[in-house]
Amino acid sequence: MTDRGKILDELKWRGALNQLTDEDGLRKLTEEKAVSVYCGTDPTGDSLHVGHLIPFMILKRFQLLGHRPVIVIGGGTGSIGDPSGRNSERVLQTMDTIAANKKKLTAQMENLFGTDDFRIVDNYDWLSKLSMLDFLRDYGKLFSVNSMLNKEVVASRLENGISYTEFTYQILQSVDFLHLFKHEDVQLQIGGADQWGNITAGIDLIHRIEGPEARAYGLTNPLMLKADGTKFGKSAGGAVWLDPEKTSPYEFYQFWFNQDDADVEKFLKFFTFLSRDAIAELVEATKTHPEKREAQRELARAVTKFVHGQKAVDQAENISDALFSGDVAELSADDIKQGFKQFPTVEAPETAENIVTWLVDTTKIEPSRRQAREDIQNGAITINGTRQRELDFEVDPSTHFDGQYVIVRRGKKRYFLVDIKAAK
Repeated sequence: MTDRGKILDELKWRGALNQLTDEDGLRKLTEEKAVSVYCGTDPTGDSLHVGHLIPFMILKRFQLLGHRPVIVIGGGTGSIGDPSGRNSERVLQTMDTIAANKKKLTAQMENLFGTDDFRIVDNYDWLSKLSMLDFLRDYGKLFSVNSMLNKEVVASRLENGISYTEFTYQILQSVDFLHLFKHEDVQLQIGGADQWGNITAGIDLIHRIEGPEARAYGLTNPLMLKADGTKFGKSAGGAVWLDPEKTSPYEFYQFWFNQDDADVEKFLKFFTFLSRDAIAELVEATKTHPEKREAQRELARAVTKFVHGQKAVDQAENISDALFSGDVAELSADDIKQGFKQFPTVEAPETAENIVTWLVDTTKIEPSRRQAREDIQNGAITINGTRQRELDFEVDPSTHFDGQYVIVRRGKKRYFLVDIKAAK
């Protein structure tokens, strides 16, 4: 068997296979040749989040074993909205917003997949050329309303209602598969479990137009749930984005590092490219020394490197070490911006000021002058990583972090971020 032909066994071991239209047929096809595989996403937002990584991790595995990924960024379908995963109609985006989102998503995809032997296409290029009459005559006639109503993604919406626009989404996605089959040699579509009905509808359309012997296949990944039954992909602050401006690389790293022991094996298999032996060793380490969190650390390193690069991993770990030790003086202003979001933040002017007055009147970190003096003399106050015991010390914001921040630690663990630039 060629490396290309190992893909289905690899996906099975990693827990990445949910439904497959014809396993024997697809297995034979992947052994015969490099297969063009497609996955789509609509530009309804300006960034992907970790939930989007689920099908794209599968697509990446196809790429690493010699197959060809094709990604559809749906400028056409994105203009009307996918009905899946919601109980109400999607708010329609302007075409300018869709174009801006598409540009950002394209950059994220190129970061994940590179630019060699990889293709990004926009279904607006072919869907926008369909007239209403062409759509109804050439495609609408081939779809049974009864069958469309039975698709899970539509059936789940019938109680609350669904517009004709969103109802026809599955036809448009089917047209996408047909177009890619004919013009990009795409023979496999992958997607989340909620896309099964749309994927099979596309295969049916290909068979109707190209003939029943046409080799087209569909594959979905399982719904990703954590051990406690909750949906994967959310943090206390909401979605975990791939855009570093929305979720900093440090926060991204921490999301993975903080995963529960009960989930870490599943996530190592699904979201990393570590070998079976390496994962087995990490799982064993979790059983014998869970307090060391070695598996979570490797998970965080691997996924952060895949999404943001090795430099982001090094930065995230540097911030973590500094927070643990209290030695923050060598951090950069960007490190501070990333690593201190979760701590209480106050604003202060850039002028130097006596430490007691600054802690009480300017930043209100201390409740009173008496308490401030007591904490300073007891060594409980550190400014930018240095313990301050002198009551006549002046806090000068210009001395660290490009004059943008001052970091105060009160006691062993209680940090405060003083934002100087925000007060300007």
